[in-house]
Amino acid sequence: MSSAEKLRGKIFGGGAAAQPSQSTSNGNVPNGSGTPKLSSLPTLPSLDTVTSVLASVKPGLSIEVPKLPTVEPILPAVKKPATTSGPEVDGDVHEEQYKTYRERLLEKLGAEYEGVEQYRLVQDGKKEKHWKRWGPYLSERQWATVREDYSANGDAWTHFPHEQARSRAYRWGEDGLAGISDNHQRLCFALGLWNGVDPILKERLFGVTGHQGNHGEDCKELYWYLDSTPTHSYMKYLYKYPQRPYPYEEIVKESIARGRDVQEYELMDSDAFDEDRYWDVFVEYAKDENDPNSISIRITAYNRGPDPATLHIIPQLWFPNTWSWPLPTPPRPSVWQSAPGVISAQEKTLGTTHLYCTVSPPPVGPTYANDANGVEEEEEEDDDGVTPELMFTENDTNFQRLYNVPNKSEYVKDAFHDHIIPSHRPKPVAKGVLDRSATPTQKTYINPENKGTKSGAHYTFKDVPGKGGVVVVRLKLTPNTPDTDAAINDEELFDDNIDERRREADEFYGRLLGGSVTDDLRAIFRQALGGMLWTKQYYKFIQDEWLNGDPAQPPPPPERKWVRNREWRHLHCADILSMPDKWEYPFFAAWDSAFHCIPLAMVDPAFAKKQLDLLTREWYMKPDGQIPAYEWNFSDVNPPVHAWATFRVFKIERKLYGTEDLEFLERVFQKLLLNFTWWVNRKDGGGNNVFEGGFLGLDNIGAFNRSEPLPTGGVLRQADGTAWMAFFCVNMLNMALELAKHNPTYEDIASKFFEHFIFIADAMSYRGSNDETLSLWNEQDGMYYDAIHWGPGHSQQLPIRSLVGLIPLYATLTLEPSVINRFPGFKKRMEWFIENRPGLVQRNLANMKAGGKGQRRLLALVSKERLVRILEKMLDEQEFLSDYGIRSLSLYHKKHPYNMHVNGQDFGVEYWPGDSRSGMFGGNSNWRGPIWLATNFLLIESLQRFHQYYGSDLVVECPTGSGDYMDLGKVAEEVQHRVIHIFGRDMEGCRATNGGNVKLDRDPHFRDYVWFHEFFNGNDGRGLGASHQTGWTGLVAFHIMQSGMSCRLPRTPRTPRSVSMHYFDERIDSEYGDEHPQSAYTVSDLNTLGDLSPDAL
Repeated sequence: MSSAEKLRGKIFGGGAAAQPSQSTSNGNVPNGSGTPKLSSLPTLPSLDTVTSVLASVKPGLSIEVPKLPTVEPILPAVKKPATTSGPEVDGDVHEEQYKTYRERLLEKLGAEYEGVEQYRLVQDGKKEKHWKRWGPYLSERQWATVREDYSANGDAWTHFPHEQARSRAYRWGEDGLAGISDNHQRLCFALGLWNGVDPILKERLFGVTGHQGNHGEDCKELYWYLDSTPTHSYMKYLYKYPQRPYPYEEIVKESIARGRDVQEYELMDSDAFDEDRYWDVFVEYAKDENDPNSISIRITAYNRGPDPATLHIIPQLWFPNTWSWPLPTPPRPSVWQSAPGVISAQEKTLGTTHLYCTVSPPPVGPTYANDANGVEEEEEEDDDGVTPELMFTENDTNFQRLYNVPNKSEYVKDAFHDHIIPSHRPKPVAKGVLDRSATPTQKTYINPENKGTKSGAHYTFKDVPGKGGVVVVRLKLTPNTPDTDAAINDEELFDDNIDERRREADEFYGRLLGGSVTDDLRAIFRQALGGMLWTKQYYKFIQDEWLNGDPAQPPPPPERKWVRNREWRHLHCADILSMPDKWEYPFFAAWDSAFHCIPLAMVDPAFAKKQLDLLTREWYMKPDGQIPAYEWNFSDVNPPVHAWATFRVFKIERKLYGTEDLEFLERVFQKLLLNFTWWVNRKDGGGNNVFEGGFLGLDNIGAFNRSEPLPTGGVLRQADGTAWMAFFCVNMLNMALELAKHNPTYEDIASKFFEHFIFIADAMSYRGSNDETLSLWNEQDGMYYDAIHWGPGHSQQLPIRSLVGLIPLYATLTLEPSVINRFPGFKKRMEWFIENRPGLVQRNLANMKAGGKGQRRLLALVSKERLVRILEKMLDEQEFLSDYGIRSLSLYHKKHPYNMHVNGQDFGVEYWPGDSRSGMFGGNSNWRGPIWLATNFLLIESLQRFHQYYGSDLVVECPTGSGDYMDLGKVAEEVQHRVIHIFGRDMEGCRATNGGNVKLDRDPHFRDYVWFHEFFNGNDGRGLGASHQTGWTGLVAFHIMQSGMSCRLPRTPRTPRSVSMHYFDERIDSEYGDEHPQSAYTVSDLNTLGDLSPDAL
């Protein structure tokens, strides 16, 4: 069999199963002949067809929109029954050789088998094997970051623009396309591409800067994180590469020309993808079954255009530049050609690693019937395949090109561009003319000695057939040799290894998400978590070195020391961190990280705990207890959600994996005591338990920039700042009670936080005896508002109906009677407080005296009466409730904007459902109307906790004015479902997040892929902001796991079900019978997150 025929069988022969809801692993559709037929590609059914299908299904059942046929997902392996046969024979030995790793591991572990990936996580946790040494730790953008900014004025966007990234060595990290590195970023691998017409190689993602974009910085590329396991034993990435010249200049020019009231100009708005003239480039990584340092890399590219086209694939292996900064100059690591098609890399702590660049089969075109008689096109004769050209250079700055000064190295970082693209090469300089972009001509741009610190393998695939023609590159990154690894030279074994890792990933996610969840939700669930795992990054930032500059470089401007972060000299980051978005936000953000850890804890509790632990360690947290916010200003104040996330991760791990990591809980709790003290001392300026705090992550939500002095004078008393501190209190109280189970000393600490919570609650809602504070509660409107305080008896509320007024719902805690009785010291102190503080108790502790459902007690900022009044607005579709969750600003302000005139300036707030129309905080996010998953998540959990106390005794109208009443557990589920509807297909096969884009919704090569944006339009659910914020937007995976089984299709009527009255029962009988359970929680799945008991929440 020829190599091309083998490839055709692998790609088109149906051997590779797909991700859920995707056609196949490569996006093509299998059929009976084993090759794709153009005529067999189905179109989406009409709405009438869908309607008729819906009509034939029993009420209450989950309904699938018809789609392309899919390969059945692999189920968890089942142990074969033991046999009583005699001694083994040669046939048994032969059969043993062909068993998969799953089968062999199952036989080894027996009843203890929990899946291959889970076994790897255990091995990694015990340090038996370092499965997480290699992962997707390259940034998507290192240029224009604060770390690389050595300017005098702190303008990172201008100091290191995209135009310099290919020619200038980075100081603090590396970036690349679909890249990986080891966990200390000693060695990096990433993809390079060239379509034959672009002026540069595609080595990194492009986007507009904060100065160029009409809503700040924004990535202008089409790419998706499709899959990843927690140990990165299998990963999959998709990049869509235009065959036309990439419109770099057009995008920048159009973005600059647009105002803030206009939608952003995206790549798909240009002609780059017209006539489908683009490449689908899939990149897969698969580690060997029992070797975390050996990685198979398969790059598969499809020509989606109508005509043959040429594609250059240039995988690159390089060392970060570590030698240009210190004195004395350290020795360089090295890469070199050790054999034909073999790149070897050596670094003193990593050892020797080889990249085997095998010969690739020639392009393969899909065979299809080209006329009514079914006459097939003849295949071209097979040739010898495509042999890569190995290239070597140095990862050094091209000073000649950038600054018109001689280079320190003969071979420089951008050498591959010059070598491959003739138009990129420097032009001869006319005599007497200074051309800063030109460098002296030279005969060769790459090192003819085949060595350096940066290498590449240049594959040229000419005339790849259109309409699905495919090419593939197979690479092996490993310390091993062909003598010990047969898969290096055997493409069948190579592909089998990748396919087996993918099946193990199928097994892992199949075991995680059980129950009758639709295929579409399963795919969203998996892509969300896959994106979370892809969005890890090696983040290095040693603040003192950055401020002082490097010994081997010219000293930085002295004024830069006063630009930012000078008080954070202790900061020493060199860790794998979860990023909000590796292009738009390639740096950690404290409160984002807390939310990231919730879905991460579902798949990898150890990594989630590490994230929370790191931010409280002494090399991150300041000695005074402040947690760093983000690199643009570490001193900015993010909401104090770290305690909540810590306890939530602790409980998720206990629920899903049966592990109580008390050492982690206690260690972080002790550090959070410092952070709580910092808040009390720094943000409660008057000692009245009413907190300021600054912007608190909500950017432009107020009329004023809340991080700056008020133009009105006075002090802003923030309803959300005070509520966040109350939320901090109840979570510290909850953690203290958990720790008190093992150490009674924590009972006293729990009492301390109990009392502090009561004082905050009283200060937020009632005047003090000396009339120095004004209640932040507005009785007439039934909302909490911020207030400006100028002095005794002189305050003014700012009646803006925003998330600020809903955040007080977060501060809620339900205590079980068994918990109170278990801790006599805590109980005695609480009863003393109730008896001796009657005024405070009457106003704030009514729910502590009166038992709720199951005689539970409730700590909350809001009373039952205020809760009902707030929910009237929150659940009103003319106010906060959208089809896709809770808006950050009430729709009320569309017709009733708030305005204040101060010193000749107008300050105001109006409803903006989409992108920001203000430049506040860069203008790249908006809290004046859109839906944010992080804040919705906390609202949902708050409703669930209120339901724990009130049960079915409290029902509210949802939506307000609908006449439909439900308890708060059901309200929480309704909001959850609306959030899920942002991503799920509706009855017409469209996703709200796609914003009506026909190609994203309908095209078979787009419609199964989902972006997880930063925030979403408050009216139509369109995705906005950063497109790959699978940080906190990955929370949708948690919602799907918790209530996905009962989620209806988007934009369909909600059908009340009797199970809403038994939301927390251990056993729920469906009104449609046991065959189709309607509950979000059934005891048949012991790992479900649908358990909403106080112990679980």
